[in-house]
Amino acid sequence: MADSGTAGGAALAAPAPGLGSGGPGPRVYFQSPPGTAGEGPSGADDEGPVRRQGKVTVKYDRKELRKRLNLEEWILEQLTRLYDCLEEEIPELEIDVDELLDMESDDARAARVKELLVDCYKPTEAFISGLLDKIRGMQKLSTPQKK
Repeated sequence: MADSGTAGGAALAAPAPGLGSGGPGPRVYFQSPPGTAGEGPSGADDEGPVRRQGKVTVKYDRKELRKRLNLEEWILEQLTRLYDCLEEEIPELEIDVDELLDMESDDARAARVKELLVDCYKPTEAFISGLLDKIRGMQKLSTPQKK
C-alpha cells in the first residue's frame, strides 16, 4: 500500500500504467494530485504530480476568430439600423460569411446579400458594400466537407 499517499516520492518513481506514448500526435500532460483523476484535491495534497494525458487542438487562428466576432457585431449593428428595430426583433435571416467567401465575385456576393435583405424597406447598398469590404481578405472558418 505504498501509493496510499503516505510514501514520500513513490508517485514520482512509478509512472501510472497505460500513460505511455501509445498514440499518434503530440500530447499535453496535466498534473493532478495522486489518487485522483482530475476531480480536484482530495486528501494527498503535495505528494507529487501524477501525469494525466490530454489532447489539445487549435482549429482556428485567434486573430481570424476575433475578425469574425467583430464582423458579426458590425453586422448586427447595421441590421438593427436597417430594420429600425432592436437586435431581438431583426427578421430571421442568416448571412453566411463562408458562403459569401466561396462565391466567385463581389457581384455574386452582393446579389446574395441583397436577396437575403429583400424585405428591408431601407436602402441596403451601403451595408452591402461595407460588408464586402470587411470580408475581403478573410479566410473561411468552416472545415472542408467530403466531396
